[in-house]
Amino acid sequence: MFKSAALKIPQIKRLWQDRTDLLAERDALQIENERLRGQKPESPFFHYNCSFDALATINSHARGDLKPHPAYLTNFLGVRISPRFFPQLLAGKAGTVEPIPIPHNWHADIAEWAATLRAVDLASSHFRAVELGCGWACWLNNTGAAARSKGLSVELIGVEGDNEHVAYAHEAMEANGFSAKEYRIIHGVAAPKKGVALFPIVEDAGASWGSEPILKATAKQMKEASASGQYQRLDAFPLSEIVKGEPVDLLHIDIQGGEADYIEASLADLAKFVRYIVIGTHSRQIEGRILAALLREDWTLEMERPAIFKMESGHPQIAVDGVQGWRNPSL
Repeated sequence: MFKSAALKIPQIKRLWQDRTDLLAERDALQIENERLRGQKPESPFFHYNCSFDALATINSHARGDLKPHPAYLTNFLGVRISPRFFPQLLAGKAGTVEPIPIPHNWHADIAEWAATLRAVDLASSHFRAVELGCGWACWLNNTGAAARSKGLSVELIGVEGDNEHVAYAHEAMEANGFSAKEYRIIHGVAAPKKGVALFPIVEDAGASWGSEPILKATAKQMKEASASGQYQRLDAFPLSEIVKGEPVDLLHIDIQGGEADYIEASLADLAKFVRYIVIGTHSRQIEGRILAALLREDWTLEMERPAIFKMESGHPQIAVDGVQGWRNPSL
């Protein structure tokens, strides 16, 4: 009786309603909290910064007419990959078609897929790409296939130091229908200046994808490396020579920790020849150096996902490379 009478007073009625709303909101939050506790943690690959619609970019390139090939894994772009390249990851995958890689697939995540395909979208009638540390020519095949599906002509250039990986690159390009006129694979290493480098010789190319060249080796190092049989001497090529003095729509860099040194020493060539850069980064320190160098030169950062690391005895150990995508506003 007293409650009913009290609720006829406007001020008390408002207070009562506010209390009821707060209790309902508390109960809803408790229910949502319990729901979230029961879920698996969200993938870290959704945690990227981007100035364009990354998911729409990836989805727009997905092909709907794909059929499996018995000898290859086929991805969402129609690119065929031999499981022999990555036996530990792709064993048993021949004859299958991968779904769209959101948030990731076995070798790349939203950030890297979206940034590389962004370069394809920015190209006009012709798509020209360079991949430094190309391995099996992963990004040449992927962006080349995407560009071809859009009706663009292509010129695809890879630089790779490992003998077996060079063979993989040729095999992959041919398996995906690229003619000898559409691609070049250079057996060598990328460097700010022309010279000679030492590159490790590995026994199992399918299990070794992180080799790093030694640039500016001394005469003593050259002699010792040759005697050890563990290194090969390779030509080192500057970007101007790799691109033959012509602009490229995409430069993909994955050179195992040498990316900041390369960027800082190649700023003039990058500004002159490269419309879009996608960089695989291998530490937070490297990421900071690249950010400082390219922002200072007025490049536009369009994609960024920092390297993911795990803690071991108080020290960060890289678990997944970071990704940066940069657009050159002057080209």
